[in-house]
Amino acid sequence: MYKPVHVVGGGLAGSEAAWQLAAAGVPVMLHEMRPLRRTEAHQTGAFAELVCSNSFRSDDWASNAVGLLHEEMRRAGSLIMAAADKHKLPAGGALAVDREGFAGEVTRRLEDEPLVGIVREEIGALPPAGWDSVIVATGPLTSPALAQAVQSLTGEAELAFFDAIAPIVHRDTIDMSVCWLQSRYDKEGPGGGTADYINCPLDKAQYDAFIDALISGEKTTFKEWEASTPYFEGCLPIEVMAERGRETLAYGPMKPVGLTNPHRPERPYAVVQLRQDNALGSLWNMVGFQTKLKHAEQVRIVRTIPGGVCAARRAPSQHLPQQPSAARSELAAESRRPAPLCRTDHRGRGLCGVRRHRAACRPLCRRRTPRRVSLAAAAHHCARRAP
Repeated sequence: MYKPVHVVGGGLAGSEAAWQLAAAGVPVMLHEMRPLRRTEAHQTGAFAELVCSNSFRSDDWASNAVGLLHEEMRRAGSLIMAAADKHKLPAGGALAVDREGFAGEVTRRLEDEPLVGIVREEIGALPPAGWDSVIVATGPLTSPALAQAVQSLTGEAELAFFDAIAPIVHRDTIDMSVCWLQSRYDKEGPGGGTADYINCPLDKAQYDAFIDALISGEKTTFKEWEASTPYFEGCLPIEVMAERGRETLAYGPMKPVGLTNPHRPERPYAVVQLRQDNALGSLWNMVGFQTKLKHAEQVRIVRTIPGGVCAARRAPSQHLPQQPSAARSELAAESRRPAPLCRTDHRGRGLCGVRRHRAACRPLCRRRTPRRVSLAAAAHHCARRAP
């Protein structure tokens, strides 16, 4: 009889470790402090909650190392990949997921697994000697007490990992007479689609004005210890990339190659791409646009992008450390908080696309989580009851 393995942390790595151990017949005790103790970025107590991008990057196993890893994980019976495949969204050759559906699937399957015991508690020190085998998979948002204990044991001076979240816009604020749907190089995604991204074109003058706005925009003020920590090069804020060179974005996340504007024959100088962020398709995130601009600056600058991208939701600053300021905590909370379905936009429609909801319709559509009612069901309910 195996002794249980203790897994500390219910994120992507901890959830997968617990699942693989259970699949091998090894009992597991999975320790997760949420929701009893929240982090500065998470909003729920669900396992494998995504607080940054909803993309797992390329899913092309034949020609991309990340896609090959996906396929290897699938063949190994990965819980993370099974949940991602079940809740994937259109994203060209990338694997993107509906955040709530994905985390809910991982949570349900772990809760239903008899060999996985779930303990909702904070581990505030090194594991006790009585635990025979331990996996610490707490990630960048480790509780301060445990992080300090790990630092004391290892002697490492810095254990922080900084990441970012890009702004999210409402789909019905985008002018499709200017923008268009297309995946780069018309690459077919897992669902067979070749038009999974919304593309917003910029000419040279618009691009230069956008770069000027990024560089001059007001940024979040960091604490002294945060300012001395280097950025993660794989997830730089757009304004930092702009400061490194005016053409950096045009050759990076805003490169116009592999795209054809059906509205104008000439190739745009730069393109902002949007990727679907939820199953209903009402929210789209700006690909590669992680930022540490203040929210008011985000809104002002995003509104200059051609195509009417004019309803940016809040994105937190680029840093998501273990102890951010109260202002950054507020931004992080707002960026991930689902909006009520029936909130009226500037065209008088709710997010489900229905005008002037009946009184009986509003209570259902204001329910925010799939545990109460699915987004599709709410939209269908509105469609039946709308005048």
